[in-house]
Amino acid sequence: MEISKIEVASAAAASSGDDTELRGAEIMVKALQAEGVKFVWGYPGGAVLHIYDALYKQDSIQHILVRHEQAAVHAADGYARATGDVGVALVTSGPGVTNAVTGIATAYMDSIPMVILTGQVPTPAIGLDAFQECDTVGITRPIVKHNFLIKDVREMADTMKKAFHIARSGRPGPVVVDIPKDVSFKKTPYTGYPESVSMRSYNPVRKGHSGQIRKALQLLLAAKRPFIYTGGGVLMSNASKELRELVDMLGFPVTNTLMGLGAYPATDKKFLGMLGMHGTLEANNAMQNCDVLLAVGARFDDRVIGNPKHFAQNERKIIHIDIDPSSISKRVKVDIPIVGDVKDVLSEMIAMIKESPSRPDPKDLAGWWDALEVWRKRDCLKYDRNNKEVIKPQYVIETLWNMTRNDDVYISSDVGQHQMWAAQYFKFDEPRRWLNSGGLGTMGVGIPYAMGVKLARPESEVFCVTGEGSVQMCIQELSTCLQYNTPIKVISLNNRYLGMVRQWQEIEYSGRYSHSYMDALPDFVKLAQAYGHVGMLIERPQDVEPALREARKLKDRTVFLDFRTDPTENVFPMVQAGKGITEMLLGSEDL
Repeated sequence: MEISKIEVASAAAASSGDDTELRGAEIMVKALQAEGVKFVWGYPGGAVLHIYDALYKQDSIQHILVRHEQAAVHAADGYARATGDVGVALVTSGPGVTNAVTGIATAYMDSIPMVILTGQVPTPAIGLDAFQECDTVGITRPIVKHNFLIKDVREMADTMKKAFHIARSGRPGPVVVDIPKDVSFKKTPYTGYPESVSMRSYNPVRKGHSGQIRKALQLLLAAKRPFIYTGGGVLMSNASKELRELVDMLGFPVTNTLMGLGAYPATDKKFLGMLGMHGTLEANNAMQNCDVLLAVGARFDDRVIGNPKHFAQNERKIIHIDIDPSSISKRVKVDIPIVGDVKDVLSEMIAMIKESPSRPDPKDLAGWWDALEVWRKRDCLKYDRNNKEVIKPQYVIETLWNMTRNDDVYISSDVGQHQMWAAQYFKFDEPRRWLNSGGLGTMGVGIPYAMGVKLARPESEVFCVTGEGSVQMCIQELSTCLQYNTPIKVISLNNRYLGMVRQWQEIEYSGRYSHSYMDALPDFVKLAQAYGHVGMLIERPQDVEPALREARKLKDRTVFLDFRTDPTENVFPMVQAGKGITEMLLGSEDL
């Protein structure tokens, strides 16, 4: 008769002699349980076998066996983006760590709360070039919020508490905990998981300075051409409700960055669309021509404002709210900095508005809206909707949005043209529904992100928008989807090119398409079937909607939809490198 995991755990505890002593691996697992961790994505190896043995003896945490360590971190990252909880990944030493580096850097650039547990060779062997040894702390130092190397098993519980605290507080980010094999095996008396943590050198500010908030409010209420520019920090601090209340109270136009989509409803008239390199004409022009700019949880990065010198040509007063003081005045000098948690600062700002008799001048605001509507009427996102010969990629995204606009849907994306089309044409009305790699621009995240979301939200529909280039970087995770029953829908906008590379080569390199053509693609339908899933090939525009409907009916199956799209289609609007955000190409006629 097969014994249960609980019986194995009981037997192990009984044979240990002293139940007040636990191995390092067991303490680590108890820490995960105390932090409320439900899933760990990982891949076993020699240095972490004691940890895997401890995981085997419990039932409250589900381990998800991925097919590559990069995907483990991406999947945990996707889970964190969708839920706001800390994502957890587990990898072995050496190549396990180096394979995970891309995932760690991706999470770091987008400020995602994560704890990555890495195995290490035994402490006596560290520095001796042991089998599967690498300097994990040194390698990951530039791409983590913090990292730890535990050399004493007695430090396990405290270190784990610190890791989770650092990952989720302040500006979130990934934290690496490196655990030598002997530390995970050694025993130590265990008195329980710490209830609180105190770190003298780490005390992030949450509450904004009331005087600064009051100054900001005076500027905003006196503005003639105000604009609210919001980024991923609104989502990270779960401040979408407060942002919506503020915008509705003031009646100001608002934009989201690529990372902030869904923070404010895209279908609301006050929303001007995404801004930046592939943002809308109206959002970019408003950013450049406003007289008071309220930046909330955004960092004025190069893909948003383009050339800083061009941005500085127009005088405007800038208010910047951010939890991270190092992000303020980093690229653009601001007039009123407010360091604090976005949710807390916006809440205080709203309370001050309610107490104040002052309101924006309706006449000035109406004149500003008139100017914005002139830009909006240009319809910068137009494309050939009447084409019956070839599938336009924008049409696939628009069709998906129209079909799912009232449903419980999450969209993950890889990186490239398909990512921009998804951001432009899928109107996100709710926060944390859009998952993509913004800062690092990592190809291959789409399927792992979708897996992470589907485990977190099993009743929701999860779509991965990808391209034939990106999807092949982590396509092995279709195997993981089958093993753990995460039925996602993969929408591949297959144009047979590395599309964004091809677009730049067309515009910047006189059409010299150096190594951007994919001339040895697999049969994705057969490949999906080989992994145990459903594959569909869609080649005609009239078949787009029926295929999507058929895929949605297959609720319990992963479906790979291979849409053969127009290989000549480019993403517009577009701001070329070195240009200002209003120096936009609106279509092929501008080339």
